Amino acid sequence: MNKEEKKQELAARAAWMYYVAGLTQQDIATALGLSRQVAQRLISGAREMGMVTVNISHPVTRCMKLASELQQKYALTLCRVVPSTGLENEAIQQMLAVEGADVMAQFIAADNAQVFGIGSGKTLRAIIDALPWFERPQHQCVSMIGAIARDDSGTRYDVPLKMAEKMQGKYYFIPAPLYADSPEDKVMWCQHQVYQRVAERALNADITFLGIGEVGLGCPLNAEGFITDEQVRTLEAQQVAGEMLGHFFNHQGERLHGELDTLLTSVPLCSHTPRKVYAFAGGEKKYHAISAALAGKWVNGLVTDEDTAVKLLAETQA
Repeated sequence: MNKEEKKQELAARAAWMYYVAGLTQQDIATALGLSRQVAQRLISGAREMGMVTVNISHPVTRCMKLASELQQKYALTLCRVVPSTGLENEAIQQMLAVEGADVMAQFIAADNAQVFGIGSGKTLRAIIDALPWFERPQHQCVSMIGAIARDDSGTRYDVPLKMAEKMQGKYYFIPAPLYADSPEDKVMWCQHQVYQRVAERALNADITFLGIGEVGLGCPLNAEGFITDEQVRTLEAQQVAGEMLGHFFNHQGERLHGELDTLLTSVPLCSHTPRKVYAFAGGEKKYHAISAALAGKWVNGLVTDEDTAVKLLAETQA
């Protein structure tokens, strides 16, 4: 047994003790001859490696009712709502990850070959981390977004690759930066045969899983170096509400056009989409972006949180 296999076995042992036997972290540390800090890291690592899945047998009735109402009002084909009242954002994101993983797992479990279009971001990465391991080599994961920043660095959230690893399938990536240096540069990237083949595969994906991003100084696109502070201010002047794959839209869900459109290389999205596009997003920071994405019908599936669902329903009833 190599070092990595020993680490995984130890993590699995700690997870069994914690989640099944109900031992405390200190009990586990004592039993395994480790420090409490190491035991804690093993338990956390077991979740990240997909060894631990959560199944709550009692449905949260209010969340189910909110999901049904959201699904009806926004003509969604899929909607899930997780409890969030009284919780901090970090806890909400963890609950979204567990619920999102449950949604994805239903599609991954299919025996017939599926092509999954995958976006990027911290929420999607957390969902993939929460996924169990599958043996589905017939499936494919296709990136919907270029992952190279202006300084030539890559994103820390290479979600499609991680998902492909979880199901042992193939991974196809967009060989381009998210934003080209010039319109001419964009044409060069997008005319490449590899880009065109991958983009076509993504456009014909059976299901697309995306995040919904807020836009402002310090937002992920800005913090990761994809858009500058000046570009953020320009978007704010246009009343930007959110973005998906670098496609910006206002509070009415209408696409915002500008300089960045001439540079964007990610796979095209459209409002009133006929494709199966399922989004995962929640928390107070993302409320306006989620509301706008629903208003413009950029998505037809949503996994979100209780407080956001209540606000969305109150808004539509106003």
